Amino acid sequence: MAWSGNFLMAKIIVIGAGIGGMSSAARLAKAGHEVTVFEGSERTGGKCQTKWVGDYAFDTGPSLLTLPAVYRDLFLKTGKRVEHILNIEPVDPAFEYNFADGTQITFPNLSLKAICDSIESVLGKKAADQWHNLMQRAEHMWDVSRGPFVESELKSIGSLVRRKGFLSDLKTISPLTSLRKLTAKYTDDPYLSKIVDRYATYSGSDPRKVPGVLLTIAFVESSFGAWHIKGGIGQLSVALENRCHDLGVKFELNSPVTKITYQNSLATGVEVSGKSISADFIVANADAELVYNKLLPSDLNQVKSERRKLAKATKSLAGFSLLLGLDNSKIKGDVPKMAHHSICFPEDYDAEFDDIFVKKIPVDDPTIYICAPKDPTMVKGENKEAWSVLINAPRHEPGTGWDWNQGSALYAAKIIAKLDALGLRVSERLDVVEFQTPADLESSVSAPGGSIYGTSSNGARSAFLRASNTSPLKNLYCVGGSAHPGGGLPLVGISAEIVADAIGRAK
Repeated sequence: MAWSGNFLMAKIIVIGAGIGGMSSAARLAKAGHEVTVFEGSERTGGKCQTKWVGDYAFDTGPSLLTLPAVYRDLFLKTGKRVEHILNIEPVDPAFEYNFADGTQITFPNLSLKAICDSIESVLGKKAADQWHNLMQRAEHMWDVSRGPFVESELKSIGSLVRRKGFLSDLKTISPLTSLRKLTAKYTDDPYLSKIVDRYATYSGSDPRKVPGVLLTIAFVESSFGAWHIKGGIGQLSVALENRCHDLGVKFELNSPVTKITYQNSLATGVEVSGKSISADFIVANADAELVYNKLLPSDLNQVKSERRKLAKATKSLAGFSLLLGLDNSKIKGDVPKMAHHSICFPEDYDAEFDDIFVKKIPVDDPTIYICAPKDPTMVKGENKEAWSVLINAPRHEPGTGWDWNQGSALYAAKIIAKLDALGLRVSERLDVVEFQTPADLESSVSAPGGSIYGTSSNGARSAFLRASNTSPLKNLYCVGGSAHPGGGLPLVGISAEIVADAIGRAK
């Protein structure tokens, strides 16, 4: 470390230029540190990208932003309001849910009352009241879990037990109750149950096993809204990179880190292209499985506890995505009207999770998530639409599970046929088509098995099986979707704040 005036400036290396890595880098550079980001690929952003294919732009990772306050805080505290940089727009309706029997329920944005009114218009007042009661419980769970579980380092169960009000908070959170069982206490409506089940997939998990506290996602979504960034969610990555440059962060692209160096119990730097580079602190935005099993030696005693945790955790589900450029001028008659976010449920939702987590095979009749932005800056020309379609999928595990290098084109064709069967007339107006498998995700962003979120939230102890933000190897920190508090843009942004604060205390 070096003194700069009265300030002790540290040399910090960030491994990976994903959202978590760049968010950490910006906060640390603003605090006065010398920060260098090493990224293995040719561009920044990690999973959060907007990709142009011909006349169409597609979000290839996150397709909506929730809890935008996380990034408003980040940009404000690092120099400039996000509203001066990005055009963040509410999406209304937030979601349109479509069921196998033809039932359709629309969720308006930013209004629990409007959501309940919409439910009542389709399912009746009893179902609307049940949803309202569910969201009241979700709000209570959010209130008690936000501080200790989300916005703070989760170091141990013991640290939580010692907190004031722990027993009452525990009763509210009900950690031993699954999301499926918690929902059943409030409603027996099959449509509402499927909607709640979907929130388990936000963390790559099974609703039959994930703790009921994930119901808080539904509360956050309805209370703080679903948002779109004009030009695509990937514009957040562009804005973060620019903010980092403004703050003096150095980026080394096409520079994969192959080793984290250490001495005794201290991380001392990294190795890139055979060259050792020293640092006072290391922030790893790489998947925690890679950090502990590939970048550090297997006989390093200090990190055995983290390896054991990761080995016990169930890996998150992966995703099979389609990028569909549609030219509406190719067809006559009515063009199907799509909401910005549409979810098409199968008749048997449990079969989907059995296929993914038990049989480890592509889902025969999957839930289909369609993002069809009403954003003219994401297409070139008239009468065109850019759809990002996501299917929950098993991991890429040749030899022990599914090999996504085989049969993927046939699976893509199968999904397009299902979209046609839903009356969406995709094949007739198809102009551009690309697909991305879990194997592609693994190779492009070093996500083991193509898991979107690292480990799943399956099980009551799942939160404690994620990688800790502060590593047992001193001066090494983990940030991003595979670390605490989890995956998704809001949680990744929060993890960056936790790490930056922890380094600030450690100087």
